[in-house]
Amino acid sequence: DVLAAAQTGTGKTASFTLPLLQQLQKQPPSGKRRIRALVLTPTRELAAQVHDNIVELARYLNLKSTVIFGGVSEKPQISTLNKGVDILIATPGRLQDFVDRNLVSLENIQFLILDEADRMLDMGFTPQIEQILNFVPKEHQTLLFSATLPNNILKISQSCLLYTSDA
Repeated sequence: DVLAAAQTGTGKTASFTLPLLQQLQKQPPSGKRRIRALVLTPTRELAAQVHDNIVELARYLNLKSTVIFGGVSEKPQISTLNKGVDILIATPGRLQDFVDRNLVSLENIQFLILDEADRMLDMGFTPQIEQILNFVPKEHQTLLFSATLPNNILKISQSCLLYTSDA
């Protein structure tokens, strides 16, 4: 598990995307694609940006990704999910809605990435994050990225990271 703090614009997305793609590519999908990696972001703008970066970096790989967030029609998002994806980028609210309605399963998650975790908590997404953690298998790798490390980040890191120090 990883807990990383770095200012916005320092390359956090690439720092988790490149190793993620490498690990996923080692285990090509067999049969229907199942979500193996979940990236949570606080806003739809960031979700779209992360998805664009993943699409660009995975251009020549046999990996599929999609993005889901609120404020737009859910039908295209559901259709893409039903076709199967390896990587899902999502905002907590839309993801929790889809999980609650059994539109998405998180039972095959191997990698959980919380991007801009400090902003997610500041925006009040703690209950959704905690709920989502209940649907992710115990055996997975968590990567938590934040621009700052306030006490609320350290507290949530204790519930979602395998090991955290008393920093």
